[in-house]
Amino acid sequence: MADMAAIASIISAGGTLVLAGATFQAVRSANTAARTAERSLMAGLRPLLVQGRMGDPPAKVLWQDRHAVKIDGGRAYAAVGDEVIYLAMTLHNVGPGIALLNCWYIHPEAAFSDVPHADLNDFTRLTIDLYIPAGDAGYWEGAIRDVANPIYEPLAKVIDAREPFSIDLLYGDQEGGQRTISRFTILAFGEDGWYCQAVRHWNLDRPDPRPRPDN
Repeated sequence: MADMAAIASIISAGGTLVLAGATFQAVRSANTAARTAERSLMAGLRPLLVQGRMGDPPAKVLWQDRHAVKIDGGRAYAAVGDEVIYLAMTLHNVGPGIALLNCWYIHPEAAFSDVPHADLNDFTRLTIDLYIPAGDAGYWEGAIRDVANPIYEPLAKVIDAREPFSIDLLYGDQEGGQRTISRFTILAFGEDGWYCQAVRHWNLDRPDPRPRPDN
């Protein structure tokens, strides 16, 4: 009887072990499926901004002081007014999700250098919500109204000299996640026109697909 009891205990333990292994595999498979579904959902909401296209409709841009311009696709705008600098550029969302524009940062004298983006605390928050639908055109606008701002004087000189400069835009999906910084170079053309060109993108909430190579 003792041997039969021992055998029964061994069989029961073995069955419990098999059940535990099956449960572990099921949980792991479920977690993998959930992560895959989450990645698919996030990818479907992910925006990516580049410069406007030549065929995009013109953007009508209006600032709070009623300064207004119309900008063709692929173009930008930069002007120094009476103690104010106006900036704008056309954009195109090539991602599958709505882009919610959040903040911006100016590099007055770093148009073609490979400098990293600034600390997020140094970005300027937009005063209005700007959304760009998936696969559609839109614009960004900003202004510097404080002549004491350290950016004001160097940027005004660059614009007056019609030299290139860079703008970093911080934006995310319609839920405010998947934050991305896209850098745009602003280049002068003709007597008073400006082009814009996307040159680099940084992912803030997920791994960067283009990490720097080890030195």
